[in-house]
Amino acid sequence: MHRYSNLQVWQKAIDLAIMVYQATEKLPKEEKYGLISQINRAAVSIPSNIAEGAGRNTKRDFDHFLSVALASSFELDTQLIISNRLKFIGDDKFNQIETELKHIQNMLVKLKNSLNNYKPTST
Repeated sequence: MHRYSNLQVWQKAIDLAIMVYQATEKLPKEEKYGLISQINRAAVSIPSNIAEGAGRNTKRDFDHFLSVALASSFELDTQLIISNRLKFIGDDKFNQIETELKHIQNMLVKLKNSLNNYKPTST
């Protein structure tokens, strides 16, 4: 079991979720049950799945939930691109969120790789 709150990727994913919520406040109200809801759920799913995986007892389970977090990040990316193309989210805010999202995706991949390459040493 890992202390998820100590993981830098979890901390950054929490910050990203806050950034995304702030950005979606500016979307048209008619999107409340459409894009806004989907975007916010995907953003919250990233740190939530990191935390859930960290609470599991095996590397395999943790790896699985990191994969789910990564998939949620791709879902979020797609929804942000749509929102940007519809001019719901401006280019500056979109680029800021995209930069953070790409960084988190890279961190998730590296964490997954480190889990899969970790070999405990014998004592």
